[in-house]
Amino acid sequence: MPPASTTPAGAPATGAGSPAPVGGPGLPQERRLATEIPGPRSKEKMARRDRFVATGVSTTLPVFVEAAGGGVLVDVDGNSLIDLGSGIAVVGVGNAAPRVAERVAAQARAFTHTCFMVTPYDGYVDVCEQLSALTPGDHDKRSALLNSGAEAVENAVKVARAHTGRSAVAVVDHAYHGRTNLTMAMTAKSMPYKHSFGPFANEVYRAPMSYPFREPVPITGPAAADRAIDVLEKQVGAANLACLVIEPILGEGGFVVPADGFLPRLREWTAAHGIVLVADEIQTGFCRTGDWFACDHEGVVPDLITTAKGIAGGLPLAAVTGRAEIMDSVHVGGLGGTYGGNPVACAAALGAIETMREQDLPARARAIGTLVGERLRAIADRHACVGDVRGRGAMMAVEVVDEDGRSPHPVRAAAVSAYCHAHGVVTLTCGTYGNVLRFLPPLVISDALLTEAFDVVAEAFDATA
Repeated sequence: MPPASTTPAGAPATGAGSPAPVGGPGLPQERRLATEIPGPRSKEKMARRDRFVATGVSTTLPVFVEAAGGGVLVDVDGNSLIDLGSGIAVVGVGNAAPRVAERVAAQARAFTHTCFMVTPYDGYVDVCEQLSALTPGDHDKRSALLNSGAEAVENAVKVARAHTGRSAVAVVDHAYHGRTNLTMAMTAKSMPYKHSFGPFANEVYRAPMSYPFREPVPITGPAAADRAIDVLEKQVGAANLACLVIEPILGEGGFVVPADGFLPRLREWTAAHGIVLVADEIQTGFCRTGDWFACDHEGVVPDLITTAKGIAGGLPLAAVTGRAEIMDSVHVGGLGGTYGGNPVACAAALGAIETMREQDLPARARAIGTLVGERLRAIADRHACVGDVRGRGAMMAVEVVDEDGRSPHPVRAAAVSAYCHAHGVVTLTCGTYGNVLRFLPPLVISDALLTEAFDVVAEAFDATA
């Protein structure tokens, strides 16, 4: 059983019958366990969920959230959980961030939809202007706004094909790009993303990724890039490739950080052969890795960049941004969608970007990376099952392995995560082998909450040893 509570004596609790707490940064920033996890009300609601929601929609932690803000989630049983997931890297600015909430409320009062393709509005153009200024490179840019990361990737491929007149698409091992038919083909992992859903879109080719921990022998970033290039030139031919789509740091594939020089060498090769380089920054973008975008770390300037997740503080919005001559190669009417660039979502994005600037969230992400990295390395020193500690900024992970120091150990990773959940810390797993614990705290979380959360993570490794 988890401890009954971490609330100071006399502090109010929010349980059954209590008014719903107000979310946002005003929420008490504390871990508080009023019941076991999940509590009785969450269990009741999960039974209702099972009655009406499709089985294929999974749930990592079966607690129903009532309010959230800063670094915590409060459930319907009055438990306050430390959030190390950010809704999978979405609420970097925190849940119900004031700038986001204020702009959303004002926009919702004005109008909620017209469809930008029917009658335009300033918010859409304002977001595109911000993307032009923030994304890598000082060249002339254009953007198209969409709804989801997968939709952004699909549209990036459409743009690249229209611009080059070529059809082939290159991706890398361990990649994740979405759940639509084309993006499933681009995604590496079968279960749960692709299993039983084929046939998939064709003309998608896969090259080896730079994965330092799992290289058979040490290899530099440029050499790993040349290995990938050799595969693509032999199996596809550079002249047939419309684009190479790559996450600068792999997300679902295990938070794999390529060796230095890998991305710059690929940029050099794609530029030499007229191949559109698409940086999928859906999980890494908007300050998450300590820069505005992960490509900034090595000064890589992609031709197109896809964004979503952290762009709008929790509202559905995505974008493809890139070189004007590439984006404008698509015929009029070829890009768009009924809800793409919804005015309320655009208002949220402007509030989120304003928050990122005002609070210097790239710097905050770097500070989080330092704190979390030190804690994870300390755990690794005591537990041989931690094969690798990696990541950048507020996108950190450990790869959990067996006694041989290399074989993936997904059962141990799941056990550590389950312990954290039971003790009031929201954690996520990922990786092709399901053996990676990933940590994506909101960028506005306090050091005190982070310290407490990683005390629990350390306990979880001890308890599952």
